[in-house]
Amino acid sequence: MASLTKKEEVFGYMPGDTPPIGSMISLGFQQVLTMFPATVLVAILTKFDVGVTLLAGGLGTIVALLVSKRRIPMYYGSSFSYITVVITVMSQFVPDCFNDPTVVYCPEGVRLVQVGIIGTAVFEILIGLLIMRVGKAALDRVLPPVITGSVAIVIGIALAGAALNMAGAHWGVAFITLVATVLFSVYLQGRGLLGMLPILLGAVVGYVVAVPLGLVDFAVIGAAPWLRVPAITLPAFGDSRAWGAIISISLIAIATIPESTAHLYQMSLYIDQLAKELGRAPLKIKNLIGLNLVADGCDDLVVGMLGGCAGTNYGENNSLMAITRNYSVPVLMVAAGIAIVLGFVGKLAAVVNTLPVAVTGGLSIYLFGVIGMQGVALIQSEKVNLFEPRQLAVGAIILVTGIGGNLALADGVYPFFVPVLFPNGIPAIVFAALVGILLNLVFLALPPARFGVQERENINLD
Repeated sequence: MASLTKKEEVFGYMPGDTPPIGSMISLGFQQVLTMFPATVLVAILTKFDVGVTLLAGGLGTIVALLVSKRRIPMYYGSSFSYITVVITVMSQFVPDCFNDPTVVYCPEGVRLVQVGIIGTAVFEILIGLLIMRVGKAALDRVLPPVITGSVAIVIGIALAGAALNMAGAHWGVAFITLVATVLFSVYLQGRGLLGMLPILLGAVVGYVVAVPLGLVDFAVIGAAPWLRVPAITLPAFGDSRAWGAIISISLIAIATIPESTAHLYQMSLYIDQLAKELGRAPLKIKNLIGLNLVADGCDDLVVGMLGGCAGTNYGENNSLMAITRNYSVPVLMVAAGIAIVLGFVGKLAAVVNTLPVAVTGGLSIYLFGVIGMQGVALIQSEKVNLFEPRQLAVGAIILVTGIGGNLALADGVYPFFVPVLFPNGIPAIVFAALVGILLNLVFLALPPARFGVQERENINLD
């Protein structure tokens, strides 16, 4: 940590920093609190076991951090990008279980989906190794900052509907939570540990407000067992139906690879800014794209083998790290350990699960918005020339097809049916990423300069 001289009055943790044990536990719990609602929600929607999802996500995070040699601070939780395709597979192969509203867990369907998640893991690892061999510049041509930044904006802003739906459970509690969180994040900066806990403090304020309104069901805690064994399942490699799910599920990586890349760029920007203020050398983790994708794949390999939901490095947790300026990998290790414990201890899981939906909604309005704004920051930091029509075209189309598709289309799915791959239509984020990538490839194959078009000069950002 920086010494308390006037020049270095900066509070924050770099990836290699290890806070005191008390700070690590509180900061780790805040990371868990941030990922918990979304991670559990995906499990509920897809009828996966919540305990396994927490266990696998925590273990997958630890494995990913170790694979990245503890250089890339990321927390892995359940990915929203896979929900549509997982529901499609479940509805097709285990309709009696999945369509029964009284059933909350479909092990047969989970085992089929696990094979597809492992397919995703292999795909991500191969792409990561390829990038590590050919270099970052090759990926930059296919996934330039205008694509990764725009996809990040889509990921954040397209979730606005989900955030507002949760907040709608009780608007008063949601807005009190939101305002408290924003005030804590702004006015507690530089106040030591308290300044690094705005999300946790905001959640506590919302929770306290919700109790007298009858929004907290303490009976859930009393009824929960102290210990529970997560329902770990093995992939159904021997089931012929599973192999048909591999392509459709693994192709969702088309959305998560740009998402992961955008997250890495965002984190690199904020970490290097903190390093500058602390008087340290920049880490430039944005150059570790290949290693980051290998780590992503290793996380999916873990959750796929255990029966957890398909994962991604969480933008919500990245937002939390950007807000609190805490990028400590040891803190993320502690958070992963807490998540693993929550998978086994019913009482602890029940306590966290009593967090009212409205409180989660208030937190999500802020966190999802920060994800979107980090995409804007990425485009700015990389000095993307938005005076150039081809850059404008790629970014504009991604934004409208991604955000508009998620908010306006039924279930956020484009009605373009591709047998086996997307039999029920193409998810909006996948569609937006595909269109952006393909349009960029057209411009690479047919550069405007070939037709005598002179690129417009960018604004002077120096």
